[in-house]
Amino acid sequence: MTDLLLSQTLGTPLWMWLAFGAIVLILLALDLGVLHRKEREIGVRESLLLSGGYLALGLGFGAWVWFQLGQQAGLEYVTGFLIEKSLALDNVFVIATIFAAFAVPRAYQHRVLFWGVLGVIVLRGVMIGFGAALVASFEWVLWIFAAFLIVMGAKMFFADKAPKDPHDSQVYRWLAARIRLTAGFHGSRFFVRQPDATGRVVLFATPLFMALLMVELADVVFAVDSVPAIFSITTDPYIVYTSNIFAILGLRALYFALAAVVARFAYLKQALAALLVFIGGKVFVAEAMGWEKFPAPVSLAVTGALLAAGIGWSLYRTRSRVVSEA
Repeated sequence: MTDLLLSQTLGTPLWMWLAFGAIVLILLALDLGVLHRKEREIGVRESLLLSGGYLALGLGFGAWVWFQLGQQAGLEYVTGFLIEKSLALDNVFVIATIFAAFAVPRAYQHRVLFWGVLGVIVLRGVMIGFGAALVASFEWVLWIFAAFLIVMGAKMFFADKAPKDPHDSQVYRWLAARIRLTAGFHGSRFFVRQPDATGRVVLFATPLFMALLMVELADVVFAVDSVPAIFSITTDPYIVYTSNIFAILGLRALYFALAAVVARFAYLKQALAALLVFIGGKVFVAEAMGWEKFPAPVSLAVTGALLAAGIGWSLYRTRSRVVSEA
């Protein structure tokens, strides 16, 4: 048994993967089974407290990675955690738009986000596993990832800030044409049985389920940026996956506080765009300089500086909105 636990799985001892899985399962069980057994509206104060707890856990896990795998791995984890956390913040704008478009009551939003996170855990695992296999077999794929990030960062910098109504997307229209939908919500249920046009009792999806589908699809789109970004920091699947999941777990808790003040982060998208360009560019810089890897402390420092600048500038430029609302 000891030999099995110490065996290498994707470059990391199996027991470390099991420890991470156990932590995630405990957090999800605590969230659904204890803290939010009843459907209710989550306030800003509770949202901030929960997100603070998740942030502490995520950084604490990074300290544990540092202790177990060394300084380089620890710095790469923290950098990846911050990058994923910052890119996920942009996802809040889209999720808020989805909930508004489907008129999802605040009391049911946590249920959508909870099941959305379960989907993310699986989807990110598949995407990261596929990416790790590609990088292991074809190292030049990192160059493609880097070039892609630079192009996406440039496009994001000049993109329209306002997320589009999900009802206008071709994906939603395709789904709506193939899924039986109820006219309104049925509490927090995703599916209900009711008579169709012929009088047969069949299974219908509710608008809450459609909101969940759109949230999951939005994460797939965002993963296209975030997964190559973290692979440009490290190719260690353990660090890539754990930093991704811890960042996403905390974002769900933070959503209810951020959704109320999304307008205050008007310039965050430009900071994230600059961050993507930097992450992609450092791969080419490291190659040009003959480095095995771009220095992890520099990556962490630049990541923190760009995020702080974007958030600080946004809060400064939108300070008049706080005064007018007071």
